[in-house]
Amino acid sequence: MKSKYLSSEELKRINFGKIGENVLIDQYVNITKPENVYIENNVRIDSFTNLISSGKLYISSNVHISSFCHLVSYGEIFMDKFSGLSQGVKVYSISDDYLGNEPTNPTIPSDFKKLNFKKIIIGKYVIVGSNSVIVPGAILSEGSSVGALSFVNKSLDPWYVYEGKPLRKICKRNKKMLEKYKQYINREI
Repeated sequence: MKSKYLSSEELKRINFGKIGENVLIDQYVNITKPENVYIENNVRIDSFTNLISSGKLYISSNVHISSFCHLVSYGEIFMDKFSGLSQGVKVYSISDDYLGNEPTNPTIPSDFKKLNFKKIIIGKYVIVGSNSVIVPGAILSEGSSVGALSFVNKSLDPWYVYEGKPLRKICKRNKKMLEKYKQYINREI
């Protein structure tokens, strides 16, 4: 199946909070409350991704969100420049109380439940591997890298590689790529 991205005219008809230039969003991306979605320039969002944005969802320039990702932004999600999510990554800025103190059923009104809303920050140059899960309050600092099938529930140190469940720091990440990014940015000017 060949991917078809929405045209710039089609994107303008969607009521985004902001839509930048050179934005590619596949026709099969599901977006709820687009007025809460703010997208900068040079962004690509691939097919079968869900952007559930009852809270703010900020996507900076040069961000890629691969197929089958699921971003639930009730407590706010911020993706900084040059970050990316591989296929099937789930990002939740809201969670129920799983300790049994409050109901967790979505058919119960929210005033009967205790919902946990916390901002998620995905910093510059961050990459998150396939089928990883990021939960409320996680901060993926600049240059951090998360291996596939990982569970991110804490703040990550800049420029380190992490993996697993529980998440563990593996090694320092090379900053060599920054020179190529600098060349790219200078070429754009």
